[in-house]
Amino acid sequence: MSRIPPDLTYTRSHEWLRSLPDGSVEIGISDHAQEQLGDLVFIELPQVGRRLAAGEACAVVESVKAASDIYAPIAGTVLATNEQLTQAPELVNRDPYGGGWLMRLKPAQAESHAALMSAQDYSAFAEEG
Repeated sequence: MSRIPPDLTYTRSHEWLRSLPDGSVEIGISDHAQEQLGDLVFIELPQVGRRLAAGEACAVVESVKAASDIYAPIAGTVLATNEQLTQAPELVNRDPYGGGWLMRLKPAQAESHAALMSAQDYSAFAEEG
């Protein structure tokens, strides 16, 4: 069974979002997503400074099974990427909600998180397949 931390919000494309104290957000892929992908072997992250629209494909994760696009859960500007993942993409498999984070964004003004799912809603969604 996949872990789904209750303090995060989630998307239908299996990204998670964590609000940080400075107003920025941290983004990664869910435990369910990394389980479905299998062992990650490569991750392509967006450039720092890139402006993203909500739902825009902005990163790629490749596993031994497949390559998958990662989508921005909200609009914003990339503040940082997890550079450790370029050398150790398996961090996402080991710790998807901690050391396996992908990027941090500064949300666009008045960005709404209304389209995101709670942990409970995401759990039900992920179980449906």
